[in-house]
Amino acid sequence: MFLDKIKSKQSGVLVYGITPPKSHTEPERVKEIAEKTLARLYDLDIDALIVYDVQDESARTNEERPFPFITALDPLEFTKNHLQSLDLPKIIYRPAGKYTPDELSMWVDEVVQNNFAPVFVGVPAPDFQPITSLPEAYRIWQRYQEASVIGAIMIPERHAILNDEDKRILDKMNHGVSFFVSQCVFNVEYAKQVLNAVASTCQAENREMPTMIFTIATCGSRKTLQFMEWLGIHIPDAIKDELLAAENILEKSVQLCLNIAEDIIAYCVEKQIPFGFNIESVAIRKDEIEASIFLVNSIGQMLKSQNVR
Repeated sequence: MFLDKIKSKQSGVLVYGITPPKSHTEPERVKEIAEKTLARLYDLDIDALIVYDVQDESARTNEERPFPFITALDPLEFTKNHLQSLDLPKIIYRPAGKYTPDELSMWVDEVVQNNFAPVFVGVPAPDFQPITSLPEAYRIWQRYQEASVIGAIMIPERHAILNDEDKRILDKMNHGVSFFVSQCVFNVEYAKQVLNAVASTCQAENREMPTMIFTIATCGSRKTLQFMEWLGIHIPDAIKDELLAAENILEKSVQLCLNIAEDIIAYCVEKQIPFGFNIESVAIRKDEIEASIFLVNSIGQMLKSQNVR
């Protein structure tokens, strides 16, 4: 079980990440999307399902958004009403700063009562004034810390610029966070820098390492590549050149994703860092969805070959 693996610092955690349908979707179509989602997830060997909260991050940058922002259904409501038949733990994202403490308290109650796990995310733009701070949100959750786990976000790109992701992670651990899910990883060196920094800080403070879950996602088109960069994902020039030169960009990205996963597995196994992967599937194209399923199965086999799953 996901909760047990996180609490026992077991490596090889494998989760799958999705977004809810768009908010304007008709109820019958929502039901149809949910049924198709369930059908592809039933046979997957995963430990949990992540359901993202879709936020408009346009205020974060002056660059034009490659795809227009469309609001999505509330992830908790969608999961609770349409995905309960999937006998897996669910991890629900929530931007804590957009809600009052009372609203967040009621939300946490509902999340835990449904045996889900929360992940609090920060504000969508630097100048956004949060209603509830992340430390306040963590304190609201702490009454459940014996029976639940809570996650947070780690951003290797931010560490490359500010060199303080380890301090952010340790601060969140002090508030009860026990697992961290990264932004999508294309720069393995950035990921290793975060791992090294966190491991050194934990060693200096005589702390156990948290479980580090790295997000892996395919890139199916040039426009998706632009969108990933718009989101702040750093794609090294060599990888970008390979993708842009490929006859089939999706196939090339799948191979690159497998190479990235293999590199992270070898590094974490060597360093004895508890780790896992989140295979992200937020596209609607059939070939991209199928590619995400292929990644789950392939990375699962990699983990088993290293005796960490």
